[in-house]
Order: sequence, then C-alpha cells, then structure tokens
Amino acid sequence: MYWGAASFDPQRDVFGGRAAADGEELCFPGRGQRWAVSWHPPARVPAGRPHGANALCVTGDGRVVLISPDGRHWGWPGGRPEEGEDWEHTLRREVLEEACAAVVQARLLGFTRSACLHRPEQGLVLVHSIWRAEVRLLRWNPEPGIPYRRVVPAAELGSHLWMEDGLEPIYRRALLEAGLA
Repeated sequence: MYWGAASFDPQRDVFGGRAAADGEELCFPGRGQRWAVSWHPPARVPAGRPHGANALCVTGDGRVVLISPDGRHWGWPGGRPEEGEDWEHTLRREVLEEACAAVVQARLLGFTRSACLHRPEQGLVLVHSIWRAEVRLLRWNPEPGIPYRRVVPAAELGSHLWMEDGLEPIYRRALLEAGLA
C-alpha cells in the first residue's frame, strides 16, 4: 500500500528527483568499496544478512523526527541488530536510543539490499528493513554519537533530510512509501 499515492510511479518527481523502482540496482561508493543497492517491497525479504532497521519517525501531529551526529547532516534513526533481535525489535530499540522516542505503531515499508561489488568484502550482501514509525517524543537525553534531534513539518522534509550521494532514489522511494512525499 502506498500512502499518498494511488500507485507507484518511479518517474514521479519526489524531492527533486525520481524514486527507485522495485529491484533497481544503484551503484554506490561506500567505505572505499562499490555497492549495488536496491529497493524491495515488504512482501518478501531479499536474500542477504539482516543488517538493521531504519525508520521515518512521524509524531502525532504529522511532523518528522530527524537526528544528526554533527548538526549538518540530518537523517532518520536506525542501526544494527543486537543478538536475538528481529527487525521490529531493532527498530524500536534504535528509535528509543537515537531519537529518544517511543514507537507507538510501526509499518514495514520495504527493504534495501546492498551487495558489495569489490574487495575486500566482495560478495557480502546486507539487508536493512525500512519502516514508518508513529512515535511519541520523550525527554531529549542524547546518547554519544547522536547529539542532535530536530522535528520538522513533513512538508519541509526535503529541505532538511540529507541523502547520501547516489542513494537519493532509495530515500525518495522510502518517503513515497511512507506517504511523506
């Protein structure tokens, strides 16, 4: 189900560009290597090692919670699983730790699959779950590494959200799926 769109149109302009189509691979340089990153709908988990959860966090009044390590690059909370955690438990813990917010309700939007194309990790395939989380903000008590939190109107998200070069279509797809674009 696409919130805010009758059907998915990968050519639709979303925050200055197009959104990724299902399974479309985007080449991305990361950690000194090249990765092929693709979007996958929530119906089936793509093959690969579960590597975490990220969430577009929306407050009761429709604003979006962003976090930042430096006050310049604003993104959504998320991180890697701890021993024995499933996708949703990782999501809830990471949102609490990084954004000081309690997840009230969560909806899986899809998955990103990242395959390393060159050494030293060639062949490694990592899968992230991407969510829309309805959240209740708690007292801001930042953990080390994430000293900044900002809550912005959804209509202004495009001027605050930092998107990694080359992965913009993935971010735009998540925003479309979440009904925020």
